[in-house]
Amino acid sequence: MMQQPPLTIPQSIDVQRAEKHIAPNSTPIYVLNCPEYEVVRLSFVFHAGTLTQQHPFTASATANMLAEGTQNLSAQQIAEELDYYGSYFDINIDRDYTYITFCSLSKFFEPTAKIIEEIILRPTFPTAELEIYRAKRKQQLAIERRKVETLAREHFAKAIFGDTHPYGISYPESEYDTLCREHLLQHYTANYTAQHCIVVCSGNITAQVLNHITSIVGALPSVQVEDNVTLSPFSSSRLRRIQHDGAVQSSIRMGRLLFPRTHPDFIPMQVLAMVLGGYFGSRLMQNLRERNGFTYGVFSAMVNFQHTGYLAIATQVGCEVTDQALQEIAREIELLRQEAIPAEELELVKNIMAGEMMRILDGPFGIADVTTENILCGFDNSHIQQNLERIRQTSSEELLTLAQRYLCPDDMTTVVVGEFNG
Repeated sequence: MMQQPPLTIPQSIDVQRAEKHIAPNSTPIYVLNCPEYEVVRLSFVFHAGTLTQQHPFTASATANMLAEGTQNLSAQQIAEELDYYGSYFDINIDRDYTYITFCSLSKFFEPTAKIIEEIILRPTFPTAELEIYRAKRKQQLAIERRKVETLAREHFAKAIFGDTHPYGISYPESEYDTLCREHLLQHYTANYTAQHCIVVCSGNITAQVLNHITSIVGALPSVQVEDNVTLSPFSSSRLRRIQHDGAVQSSIRMGRLLFPRTHPDFIPMQVLAMVLGGYFGSRLMQNLRERNGFTYGVFSAMVNFQHTGYLAIATQVGCEVTDQALQEIAREIELLRQEAIPAEELELVKNIMAGEMMRILDGPFGIADVTTENILCGFDNSHIQQNLERIRQTSSEELLTLAQRYLCPDDMTTVVVGEFNG
């Protein structure tokens, strides 16, 4: 029988640092050249998330309509061209940013770049396509809101940030009916600019590829637009129970407002969240799933936004055991505030976190994602090693102090969506 090789936990992570270029319009382009991979990945990151929109659903509609018709190509032509060259693109929108990522084989990047140029620089947001988009998204949202987990997520955002705060607000589906082409054009003109963009590219970035990228990026308009984002004060509430008739399960969201990734306590709080509910053998999983059979899964994590961050705990349990589950979650949190984490358990969590970092950084695409996150937080990739060292340095005593400071029951926000009258 072959013997299992010894487990090796990395003490350091040497990650390639991005080479910074500046386009003629001052837009930064970060290059992670990996010539051994015959692919090119190009990500445009615009400060154009929902925080910046002036009308409900505008940010997501603008991003998702970019490829629905341009000055020179129809939506069908764009789809056929990308498919022909085996290229694709992906769109993600959060509260702060819009991420538009294109992938192509190196040998087909030149024709793909022409399509990218159309999508990024010359969208027209055709009215007919917008009408189809509005109807489809309105129906999808209405269906999603029949689910307890969707309602819990939305109500938790309202509870932790405030009902009218840009991070917390949600809109009725009917607002899709008022969305028009002018809203998308206004959002695009104001936010898809050189001043609101960074670009991260990875893979086989030859001089020719970089020239194509710089040409596209350099054509982004340099427009000085006033920042119209106004942030109302955060206003967290303690407990919200939302009745959802016919629900079989309750969706639970619990947590509290804390701080963004740049805060010195963010990394050790990630360790604490991992101990609580960040992996399959975590304390919440052992309690709610293994011992009590309340749920299939539960997790806790630190969440990072541009202006703040928060701790989140999420699970779904049978409606009949909702109160018991809440009590057990509170019990595990209180245990972290009363007793130091055993050395063996903490070492296991640190090793899991180090292994997860290695998994994420396996390949140029993962490195590009981490590079993007670091740049948006004002870091470079040397911060990855600093994070690993900070995880290694975190002690049980420090985590006990942090739990006592940040996990006070009076500071926690709890949202439960389910059927409470049945």
